[in-house]
Amino acid sequence: MSGHQPFEPICVRVNDAARMIGVGRTKLYELISCGDLEAVKIGKATRITTASLHRLVERHRALN
Repeated sequence: MSGHQPFEPICVRVNDAARMIGVGRTKLYELISCGDLEAVKIGKATRITTASLHRLVERHRALN
């Protein structure tokens, strides 16, 4: 067994982010537009920060 620690990526692709929170791409882009999710452009690629995904889930958990 190697001594490597599992890690969580800092950001993920749009499709992966949508799948992680159970929404479609269109809804994910709506969440970005209204400021609920943080997107980072790396070249032409859009990435979603995992921290913003966690914050979104926690905000919605607190509402329910």
